[in-house]
Amino acid sequence: MSLRTQSSLDVNDDELQQISSECSKLVTEYMTTISERQVRAENHAGKTLAAIDTELSTEGRPVQQLLTSCRTVMDLSRHNGHPRFFGYIASPSTPIGAYGDLIASALNANITCWRSGPAGTEVERMIVRWLGALINYDPKAKGLLTSGGSMANMIALLIAHRRKSLVNTARQGLWYAVPMTIYASQEVHMSIPKAADILGFGRDNVHTIACDERQRMRVDLLRQQIESDQREGLRPFCVVGSAGTTNTGVVDPLNEIADVAKEFDLWFHVDGAYGAPGTLDESKKPLFTGLERADSVSLDPHKWLYVPVDAGCLLFRNDAAARAAFSTDEADYIKTHGYTDEEAFAFWDYGVELSRRFRALKVWLTLQYYGSRRIAQAISEDIALAAYLGESVSTAEDFELLAPVELSICCFRYVPKRGMSDQELDQLNEKIMETVQKGGRAYLSNATVNGKFALRACITNFRTTKADIDETIAVVRDAGKNLAADLHG
Repeated sequence: MSLRTQSSLDVNDDELQQISSECSKLVTEYMTTISERQVRAENHAGKTLAAIDTELSTEGRPVQQLLTSCRTVMDLSRHNGHPRFFGYIASPSTPIGAYGDLIASALNANITCWRSGPAGTEVERMIVRWLGALINYDPKAKGLLTSGGSMANMIALLIAHRRKSLVNTARQGLWYAVPMTIYASQEVHMSIPKAADILGFGRDNVHTIACDERQRMRVDLLRQQIESDQREGLRPFCVVGSAGTTNTGVVDPLNEIADVAKEFDLWFHVDGAYGAPGTLDESKKPLFTGLERADSVSLDPHKWLYVPVDAGCLLFRNDAAARAAFSTDEADYIKTHGYTDEEAFAFWDYGVELSRRFRALKVWLTLQYYGSRRIAQAISEDIALAAYLGESVSTAEDFELLAPVELSICCFRYVPKRGMSDQELDQLNEKIMETVQKGGRAYLSNATVNGKFALRACITNFRTTKADIDETIAVVRDAGKNLAADLHG
């Protein structure tokens, strides 16, 4: 093969304009019709592949044909941006955020370090400081953007372990170390024990603490467990507080946990992946007292700042502790020569990834386009809608609220008649959830609250209105009535 004089992959101006125009048209069409769609498309395994081109093209296909397949993929998806999508914790993408991803992908910068992506590195470091200030953590916070809260939490646990370990585990491993223990409530996110597993600490060394009637960690039991573990010869090193649990959205007593962490010289990490932006609601600020005392905090702009996936973040103050956990002194090929200290900055010194997307651009565009006041207003409206849902089910004769509504998550169940056992209600509400999800008019997930199966609505959606809440209640009630009638013949 001869050396090329022209790229086989480049396109001319007309082709580029066509790609740009047709793709923008498809995105605009989707965003303007999302509320009219079913939340979850009627789909089954294999239906998508049966509807699109599945043979690898040798000569290429025209863009119109490909975008027709893209439209099919969109049509057969679950629409997380729908105003009645209340499953899990997933905010819709703002238009400016979506196009921010396009711009970042076009630039295709690899934000490993300043040398590799100088502009992107500076924007990301600025965004980290903004996020630290936004949630009242620290306006000078250090940190980095991650794929999400799971990665942020794992990095935080590694930094905490290396900071508190008495041996050089980076070189010797964990073989010669005294077992080190982590503490979190029974409502802790699955990413914490999973990270303990991946990092070699062991899931059994995550000691879970019972919760009070509001599903918050009991600090008295935390202290007792730490003291007991010390007597057993274990080495406590980290306590994790939740700033908005996944199940019910409650915030642990962070200030009291911070006191215990200080008393026993533990690293204090706050998992705020979902709830930390709740601090932007003035009425909720007292819940987060103590967050500013944390050694590290995770939060996901893609959960409640309306930024497209993926955009997580880990914040911390102790720059030296983070660098010590990710020493790369032995790798000659990444050493910098002839650069100032700022220009020698590298994100690989603070996290797991080497190759990293330019995540910061979509966060920057979203925050700058709307401004912090409008973002805060949207969050407050989500919280108010969750409270409205909670009030609606509390006052209804055929519903039961299963947990206080603290942020924007409401857990409840349908109760068609009194005298039904919890087991019967669990079975009925599980069937209700399945029916509602498949029906496409609304989408709820589930949680277990005090041993009871709960229908769970998480509202992190700027499109949701009071009318959507009312319709969701009606959808659940209709499903419940039909299923209860079938159950009793």
